Amino acid sequence: MKSALLITGARQVGKTFTIRKVLKEEADSFVEINFLENVEAKELFEKTTNAQDLLRSLSLLANKRLLKGKTVIFLDEVQCCKEIVTAIKFLVDEGSYRYVMSGSLLGVELKDIRSFPVGYLSIMTMHPLDFEEFLMANNCSEEVFLHLKQSFDKQTPVDEFVHRQIMKFFNLYLVVGGMPAVVDTYIKTNNIAEVIEIQKAIIELYKKDIAQYDYGNKLYLEEILSLIPSELSSKNKRFILKKLNENQKFSRYENSFIWLKDAGVALPTFNASEPVVPLLLSKSRSLFKLFLNDVGLLCAMYANGLQVKILTGECTINYGAIYENFVAQELTARQFNLFYYNNKKNGEVDFLIEKNGSVIPIEVKSGKDYIRHASLTYLLSNDSFGIPEGIVLQNDNISIKGKTTYLPIYMTMFIKEEELPEKFIYKLESI
Repeated sequence: MKSALLITGARQVGKTFTIRKVLKEEADSFVEINFLENVEAKELFEKTTNAQDLLRSLSLLANKRLLKGKTVIFLDEVQCCKEIVTAIKFLVDEGSYRYVMSGSLLGVELKDIRSFPVGYLSIMTMHPLDFEEFLMANNCSEEVFLHLKQSFDKQTPVDEFVHRQIMKFFNLYLVVGGMPAVVDTYIKTNNIAEVIEIQKAIIELYKKDIAQYDYGNKLYLEEILSLIPSELSSKNKRFILKKLNENQKFSRYENSFIWLKDAGVALPTFNASEPVVPLLLSKSRSLFKLFLNDVGLLCAMYANGLQVKILTGECTINYGAIYENFVAQELTARQFNLFYYNNKKNGEVDFLIEKNGSVIPIEVKSGKDYIRHASLTYLLSNDSFGIPEGIVLQNDNISIKGKTTYLPIYMTMFIKEEELPEKFIYKLESI
């Protein structure tokens, strides 16, 4: 079945730029219609009732001849025109053209659409540049990538010179993050002051979105967003509602947390009381950590001067919250659902993921004392959990001790589910 492509994700992650670039390079012909800039386009689509009316509206708006079988129609900022999302089924069925759509806040805008065109719409989520993409943007060679991947696969140490250099890029990524405009500014100028200026502008843009799209909860949302850095720096990093209002229950704020998640701004990581598959069954919806969608934005929300300390390797700073945000961002980009383990008796493990049918506990250590991890040891030694291995992400090279693999923090980029082969044919013989 043919389908349209919908690219969603937080603001400023590069959706429009990427789609436009691909279409310029690959499509025979394409037209672009932006529903945010073109109010008339929105009004036209609100009045159309069938495919022919929609195509007539598109041809009027395109200011360019549409070529059947060749033209790709790019509909941008579709959160401003939800009607086009529900109507795409008719356009796809009609079959004259191909369609790609993009928009921000789609998780917020589209969740209540009843006639969502299942089967007619392929959805992809775009994230900020991950660390691997950041290295590519900074001209890291294929030979270095191959060496890092082979070290990860074979669990052998990385060449020490390479390890030290990649750690420098890792520290740089903590400061710059993965927002395309920010990365581009750094590459062109190497000016961290300009980087921070753009990051703060993006944070302000998020606050404007809050005011525009959820005015009734504006104060709660802004306060939650502003509290993320301090909550992550607290002892247990868990989001404490008392910081908002001691007298309010979680149910009062739940929609605000959901809004931030659906908008792609925040990455909630929920407590799972039992480290067994499926983790969803032991998830607590009211116990969670709240990470930001981009580690560079998180750094920009802390007090001025942190960036210099990270880049110069000042060892008096506790990077725990920033390291964990990096890991949350990398795992999210690889489509892992985020959980953590916390038990009053047995302590806390930073992350739990489901990988290849098993629970894998992950500890994140920013300091030198990364061998001590009582909670992780407990999970690995408890046979009833059936956990095959544990991972400690830290600053040193690769090493293995028992069931625990110690990986350089940057190797989070290689933690992925095993992919199925392109063809996975399974057929039973008749009896």
